[in-house]
Amino acid sequence: SLSNAFYKEDLINFEKKIYNYLNENINFDYSVEPKIDGVSASLTYKNKKLKYGVSRGDGKVGEIITENLKTIKDIPIQINDENFPDEIEIRGEVFINKKDFTKFKDKFANPRNAASGTLRQKNPNETKKIPLKFIAYTFGYIQGEPHKYQSEFLNDLKKWGFKINEDNKILPNINELIKFHKKFESKRFNLDYDLDGLVYKVNSIKLQNRLGFTSNAPRWAIAHKFSADSANTKVLNIDIQVGRTGALTPVAKVEPVNIGGVVVSNATLHNEDEIKRKDIRLGDIVKIERAGDVIPHVIEVDKTKRNKNSKVFIFPTNCPSCGSKTIKEYNKTTKKYDAVRRCLNDGYGCEKIAIEKLKHFISKEALNIDGLGKKVIENFWDLNLIKKPQDIFNLNYEKIKNLEGWGELSVNNLKKSIENSKTVSLQKFIYSIGIRHIGIENAKLLSENTKNISTFIEKVKKKQIDDFLNIDGIGETQVNSIKSFFSNQANKKVLNELEQVLVIKDAVQNLDNGLLQNKTFL
Repeated sequence: SLSNAFYKEDLINFEKKIYNYLNENINFDYSVEPKIDGVSASLTYKNKKLKYGVSRGDGKVGEIITENLKTIKDIPIQINDENFPDEIEIRGEVFINKKDFTKFKDKFANPRNAASGTLRQKNPNETKKIPLKFIAYTFGYIQGEPHKYQSEFLNDLKKWGFKINEDNKILPNINELIKFHKKFESKRFNLDYDLDGLVYKVNSIKLQNRLGFTSNAPRWAIAHKFSADSANTKVLNIDIQVGRTGALTPVAKVEPVNIGGVVVSNATLHNEDEIKRKDIRLGDIVKIERAGDVIPHVIEVDKTKRNKNSKVFIFPTNCPSCGSKTIKEYNKTTKKYDAVRRCLNDGYGCEKIAIEKLKHFISKEALNIDGLGKKVIENFWDLNLIKKPQDIFNLNYEKIKNLEGWGELSVNNLKKSIENSKTVSLQKFIYSIGIRHIGIENAKLLSENTKNISTFIEKVKKKQIDDFLNIDGIGETQVNSIKSFFSNQANKKVLNELEQVLVIKDAVQNLDNGLLQNKTFL
């Protein structure tokens, strides 16, 4: 993923961080490339032939879609240029032109969905029927790394037979980036492809290598998003949704409206304070924007069109799911109360929290169980088939076979997926149980520290959770969250029962014999 910029200040901070990291005053250019709104794909060539192609997936694990990618005319199967590396991984974007999409608009919501759905088809002959395009823009690996600049690599891509974006530029500074962005934004709707911004990369590959990556994004690149599309519509209702961590999130149900080619019927209201600040009420005419061309949210209310009898929206102080008390937590760092109100019924006592915990447990980054999606979880919950994570491994498959939409084959596939998911890494397991403030990176830190599930459980049972404060990257917020999670008996029971049914692999240790192995630094 790339970090996002929306304003000039974001770009200034981005460049400031680069200089701080390099710790020297050095001149560099930016490679500017349009950010096409498509599907990322990676092509690996060995001995000048396309060996395999994969989708980005979750950023670490993708799907092998080689045969589907071979149907795209923009992707060379064999490259005869003598300067082409013996081994290289080329990355780019698969997309559909707006003009071509008009032929398929009844089947897909937008061009991006069409590209994604087409690439995931089992039959390449079906993929061949859709006029997919491919734009190459970077490399993941290149033998020898012969290029000094991103722009130099892009020129070579063109020589090798790949399509690159004709609007790519080299610009020297932030002011020039902003001028180009403004100019490009004004013509974006006249282009025959969807895009949601421009990508700026430090042009020097040597500097890119020095800057490296954070846990989420490269330090040397940023996506400068375009202004969001907006439209006016009416608020029909305000729903309060309860998330996995108990957060109560208000969502406006609005009269469906088309914003930038997407029909929007829901818009986030963020939290209780935002509703009060903007004074949003039922029946109001509001302006809705798709922030970053993705998440619809309410910008403002047209109070001139408000009904005289409208009433101020009263945010519930009790959980709409289980009726438990809700609170706003006090943040010791900011010395303020959080804007988000939360249900106190942690564990599996609140239906909405429990369902969201189950969805988290089977998500891609967690156990990643094929065939057991969010809708299936909701359905199985209503049928009392699944109430806790451990129930997944004790399903009544005979009962499922008789359900609408299920049959012998689909049930067998589900059973196989569940069996496969029983072997899981310690990192994914810690993440999957859904402790607040313990995301993928923190789960990794905990797994590397405890090394195996036995040690992790022992620390929980012996109340040695404070030991985690010694881990670089884990602070009081995370430790208090772990304590709170395991003070709930239902969560303890889930942990114990899952340990019995799953094969939780020890954390993999890096055994490379590097020059600095066994050295101590003070």
